Amino acid sequence: MTATVSPFPMLGDLRQVASDRFDALGFPTTRNEEWKYTNLAPFLKTLDAEPGPLAPEELAAAPFADLGCPRLVFVNGRYAPLLSTPSAGVKAGSLREALQAGRAGEVGRYADFSQNAMAALNTARFEDGAFVEIGNGCVLAAPIHLLFVSTGGAAYPRNLIVAGRDSQAAVIETYLGLGDRPGFTSAVTELVAGDGAVADHYKLQAESRSALHWGLLRVQQGATSTVTSHNIALGAGLARNEIAAVLEGEGAHCALNGLYLANGHQHVDNYTTLDHAREHTTSHELYKGILDGAAHGVFHGRILVRPAAQKTDAIQRNKNLLLSRDALINTKPQLEIYADDVRCTHGATVGQVDQDAIFYLRSRGIPLAEARSLLTYAFASDILEKIRVESLRSRLSGALSEWLKGSTE
Repeated sequence: MTATVSPFPMLGDLRQVASDRFDALGFPTTRNEEWKYTNLAPFLKTLDAEPGPLAPEELAAAPFADLGCPRLVFVNGRYAPLLSTPSAGVKAGSLREALQAGRAGEVGRYADFSQNAMAALNTARFEDGAFVEIGNGCVLAAPIHLLFVSTGGAAYPRNLIVAGRDSQAAVIETYLGLGDRPGFTSAVTELVAGDGAVADHYKLQAESRSALHWGLLRVQQGATSTVTSHNIALGAGLARNEIAAVLEGEGAHCALNGLYLANGHQHVDNYTTLDHAREHTTSHELYKGILDGAAHGVFHGRILVRPAAQKTDAIQRNKNLLLSRDALINTKPQLEIYADDVRCTHGATVGQVDQDAIFYLRSRGIPLAEARSLLTYAFASDILEKIRVESLRSRLSGALSEWLKGSTE
């Protein structure tokens, strides 16, 4: 990668080191074990696509653009203050401006790119993103909405969320594609939860079917902190979501909830790691996928329990529903345990709609398509019920209903 003058000299050599590392690693291929089932090659042309204009009326009409809470808007990776309505009483705004003011020193501290080429690419190329800092003991009354809008082309948003000691906050990251323009999004979010902090993180990805989306959420947790991640994937032609959470403090708890919907020839890949580094840490993970048409889903969930993490309690489940003969899922739950006093379970299921339940509903006069839709909605509903932001939950419920109409017609 050609070296350029860094817009962030305060980061020192970080960006050049990341650039050199990406040059050494290159884009991952299916020869990489962690990318065995996901081929980026057909989508790499999106890096050369040109962004289109932003039509304000198109943004206003987008179903997830306005969730009735303070929002920061980023267009093709750059902060758009005229479209934003920042929250009063909390530090939230442009990461670029925070770096230049010396207020975002933890950028790059946790998202390791030594073996992750896509993280290296983002670190080398990001120009802006969101900076959210919740002070010690601060309790936010409303979520902060980070809205990332793509009009095509390549964007590299970088986000830093710092939840101070004993704070409570919810942050929503939404990635929207306007129109059907080819685009590439490479997004990295570092979320740092201090001791006793409670942080809810929501990610909704609804980009263009012509787009490639890669995203990394890197979580660092202090003692007795609680972080809950809700990861919803609806869009993009190929989407890869990576979550790596390190439970560094004793008594930390992390919950990972995920729902991915794919039809046509969509490809969605979820790669999660829960790293239990201290004793008495707990984690619960539930990911559900619904696949139709010739869609391909991938789930790789890893639980790592280190020697110092005695008394760990970890549960991991991946459940998948295939609505067509051509839909495919590759799932790999994984436990890696180096402590002897732990309780860890994992499992994965792949199946189709229960035919006995279909028969029962049809015997009561419900048409076949409606019966399949009801049962499929019920399969996904427990993930939606975990979403505590009512405006987001209701709109996702509507989006799921619309998606099921197309899949059951």
